[in-house]
Amino acid sequence: MSLLFSLAVALRAAEHEAETFLGLPIWIWQLVNLVAFLGVLGYFVARPLANAFRSRQDAVEERIRQARKQREEAARLETEIHERMARLDRELADVRARGVTEGEAARAELLERADVEAERVRREAEQEIARRLAFATQELRRTAADLTAAAAIEKVSSEITEEDRRRLLTESLGTLARNP
Repeated sequence: MSLLFSLAVALRAAEHEAETFLGLPIWIWQLVNLVAFLGVLGYFVARPLANAFRSRQDAVEERIRQARKQREEAARLETEIHERMARLDRELADVRARGVTEGEAARAELLERADVEAERVRREAEQEIARRLAFATQELRRTAADLTAAAAIEKVSSEITEEDRRRLLTESLGTLARNP
């Protein structure tokens, strides 16, 4: 590059002296100088810039690919979440339906048990009433028998004579002696 620069300086100096340099017109040398300068500029500046732009473009494209993958993954996850939510809604509806069915079955079972228990209590109450009625009837009979016996003893005592008492005593002892 410094060679070209010194060449350009020499051309300027020679320009005043002559319109040609080494037998060629100055404008050709200026054109060669410009082409060489642009070539050097393209080699040392444009190529690294192009590489930098290309690597930047590759990085942007990679980010775009990653963003698309992430978007696809997000869409897949969203679909999966919606499916799970729908499945949970169905399971919740099933649980509710089962709860209602089981609740009705438990209610029916409780009502049936209550009816059975009420029938058992009614039977026990009737049995208790029958036992107490039988006991009361038996007590009434005993009391009536006791009262009748007392009345009979009183009547017999008032109407029986001493001779009747001896005769009854003798007969009772005879009966006892025969039936040992």
